[in-house]
Amino acid sequence: MKRSYLNFVAILGLAASVATLSSCNQDECKDVDCPAGQACVDGECIDLSTGNEIISSNISENTTWTADKVYQLGGRITVLDGVTLTIEPGTIIKGEAGTGANATALLIARGGKLMAEGTASLPIIFTSVADEITPAQVASGNFVSPNLGPEQNGLWGGVLIMGRAPISAASNEVQIEGIPTTDPNGLYGGTDANDNSGVIKYISIRHGGTNIGAGNEINGLTLGGVGAGTVIENVEVVANQDDGIEWFGGTVSVTNAVVWNAGDDGLDTDQSWAGTVDNWVVITASDHCLELDGPEGSMEATHTMINGTIIATSDDAQANTLINLDANTGVNLTNIGIKNISTGQIINRAECTDITGGCPFSNVQIMLPTGMTLEDVFNGNTPPAGVSAVSSLTVGANEGVFGWTWAKQAGAF
Repeated sequence: MKRSYLNFVAILGLAASVATLSSCNQDECKDVDCPAGQACVDGECIDLSTGNEIISSNISENTTWTADKVYQLGGRITVLDGVTLTIEPGTIIKGEAGTGANATALLIARGGKLMAEGTASLPIIFTSVADEITPAQVASGNFVSPNLGPEQNGLWGGVLIMGRAPISAASNEVQIEGIPTTDPNGLYGGTDANDNSGVIKYISIRHGGTNIGAGNEINGLTLGGVGAGTVIENVEVVANQDDGIEWFGGTVSVTNAVVWNAGDDGLDTDQSWAGTVDNWVVITASDHCLELDGPEGSMEATHTMINGTIIATSDDAQANTLINLDANTGVNLTNIGIKNISTGQIINRAECTDITGGCPFSNVQIMLPTGMTLEDVFNGNTPPAGVSAVSSLTVGANEGVFGWTWAKQAGAF
């Protein structure tokens, strides 16, 4: 049911004279009890201070979130098995502050679906409740936060999608990092390589990665055992305290991705992810721009990273490592350009000998600073045949498709 804004305005006026409004008895709200500081409007709890619709319980039936509202995550909200959450283009979702067990996040359980199909002119934005961005601002074509900087992170959790595709771990299903083991909705992995968790297009995830325990933060976008039936295109992650995007096994592919100012790694792959990320940019991740790990079980698979650009240093941020590889990492690195390198930034390994296929470099170009050699970049190792030093890049991402992102609008490229 659509919210009645006249009713909402009336309730806001009433709130000035009522100290605590904890329940609502109109016919349409007779079964709704809202906490203090919230009002019941058309059967929904509304935050009196912001007008945001509060989401405080798991989504157990097919639901649509519309662009005329701002949805406020009041906790860890799960789209349950067999349920679809549809999010309209231009919709804003804001997570409340919270750490540990109180961390806010949107979790898609195995068997659940997220149909979040934004557009280049109306992206879907996941951000913090502290962010003052509004639906009207997004509708006007301005996607930049009006009050939070692109380095402010850890203000809420993030978006996590669990699937039933194969993973390489101690067993074929495990609990995702960032979700307490007491919550079975955090399980991922299985045997269905074509598992379908929905469609994600044109979404921007900002200011997330809150800490849920010592050194355990939530990634901007977490993909746990997500299958190839899932569509993920045009994703931006800005200022996440942990990794920008992290794959834990699975077979899903991602097209057109930007990660800017990750507090840890830009793109992180684990547990023999077997998909492709095509056309991507990582801008000044704090630790590794690419953290590429191998299998943790007997199953081995290889992923592909193609048509990518790494911007290693900016005026106010610098990555620790360009690419970090394990000896058993199976990955094809193709058509990748690396620029704005600072002294000491390295690719730690030139080959990965502990897995079939290894980690071949193909048409990887590196713009070197004065006095630095390719051997320096590869930490004293002989550079692979597929790597060259250049004065300007002729490979990398097609940056023209990222005009809708905050990163592009802010000139971070």
